[in-house]
Amino acid sequence: MASQTTDNEIFPVDEDDTDVMVTITLDDDSELDCEIVVIFEVDGQDYIALMPVDDDGNTIEEMGILLYRYFETSDGTPVLDNIESDEEASIVSDVFEELVEAES
Repeated sequence: MASQTTDNEIFPVDEDDTDVMVTITLDDDSELDCEIVVIFEVDGQDYIALMPVDDDGNTIEEMGILLYRYFETSDGTPVLDNIESDEEASIVSDVFEELVEAES
């Protein structure tokens, strides 16, 4: 993935929340709000699929789905990490596409 993320924050969820949001910081230090599409596992590693949204909460479809590694620290803090290799990105993308197809 081309976008480097640091200091990513996942907003708390309450029962009334239907869309859980994440703010990611890109290489150029700009921030991008994203809606969590799904968290899924591939070979024992969790991944997260994110859909970028604009300031009005509308999806930015031309950016497509962003995929990252997902894990939680020992104190339960969620963390996102870049997928570093093309091979890993390809495998994760294929699994995500299978999940989407299964839902339709």
